[in-house]
Amino acid sequence: MIILVFFTFYVSSGMVAGGIFFESSFGSSYEVGMLVVGGVTVLYTLFGGFLGASYTDVAQGLLMFAALLLVPIVGVSATGGLGATIESIRQVDPNHLSLFTGGAVAGISAAAWGLGYFGQPHIIVRFMALRTPGEAKAARRIGIGWMLLTVLGAVATALVGVAYFQQNPGVVLTDAKSAESVFLDLSQILFHPFIAGFVLAAVLAAIMSTVSSQLIVCSSALVEDLYKIFARTHAPAKTQVMLGRMGVLVVAIVAGILAWARNDTILGLVAFAWAGFGASFGPTIILSLFWRKLTVAGALSGMVAGAATVFVWGTSALSDTMYEIVPGFILNVVVAVVVSLLTHKPTPEIETEFNEAVRRVHAPEAPVVAAER
Repeated sequence: MIILVFFTFYVSSGMVAGGIFFESSFGSSYEVGMLVVGGVTVLYTLFGGFLGASYTDVAQGLLMFAALLLVPIVGVSATGGLGATIESIRQVDPNHLSLFTGGAVAGISAAAWGLGYFGQPHIIVRFMALRTPGEAKAARRIGIGWMLLTVLGAVATALVGVAYFQQNPGVVLTDAKSAESVFLDLSQILFHPFIAGFVLAAVLAAIMSTVSSQLIVCSSALVEDLYKIFARTHAPAKTQVMLGRMGVLVVAIVAGILAWARNDTILGLVAFAWAGFGASFGPTIILSLFWRKLTVAGALSGMVAGAATVFVWGTSALSDTMYEIVPGFILNVVVAVVVSLLTHKPTPEIETEFNEAVRRVHAPEAPVVAAER
């Protein structure tokens, strides 16, 4: 249920991004863009499944990677070099170049985004693709390297955008209210239309790859979790596929209804969903990996506490004081630990599995022993 609730907001953010993309790139209406991007993504997710999403993510990821490096590099050149760019940014607001603007609470809220990674289902689900534990090393290097470069590229693009539009006051952003169209606008201003087409394709790739990953996880949650809990029977493979597709469709429709109103920014929707997953699942995953005494009751109690805290905190005025992932994450850990200590009973099977997992971390290519036989 947590996955379905928060992913609906997450998918909605992708549809909002699709609408803004079509507004900025083609001059069409927001609603048309939202429907086209959402429709195409849902279509290939329905029929391609996990493998389809994985293949498209590789191609889309390469486009995104190139674009996020290319736009800020060319942008710095267009704004007169690094020195001139920095000076223009300072003229708009010197705080844009500071990591510590807003005091300690703001700094904690910003840093707390990192806590969210531990609990994102659409990121964690990629571990399903590992053939052996040994592949985790290569995946770690690729994943962290990719994140460093793309996050730096995104931040640099935003800062270059501040400088460019300060130097060219006659040029107007498509989405002047939130400035979330800055990457799209810069791409069309700085590049020949042919090159801009590839850059815009990269933006569309980012939107579609994220939405498809999220829909796949929603499908899995519905079929593997909810259906099997309530039906208490093992459905045939064809029935499971059909149920998964219906789940994807339902989540996409609800997300589309939320996106249609356009009541929130892309960042606002993503921040809320990111906090929900990070505070609900992050502590559970960390504790299950490193603490032998985590119990089912402790895990479930912590997840409910984390999700409820994010929902209450994030939809109230409290969200203006601190990012909701911080209290949600802390409360999840406290509740999970307390309940686990109260309900823990030594279980030989769990101990054996835990020991085997630890052994395979240190000797990933070693043969599997009794725990998995």
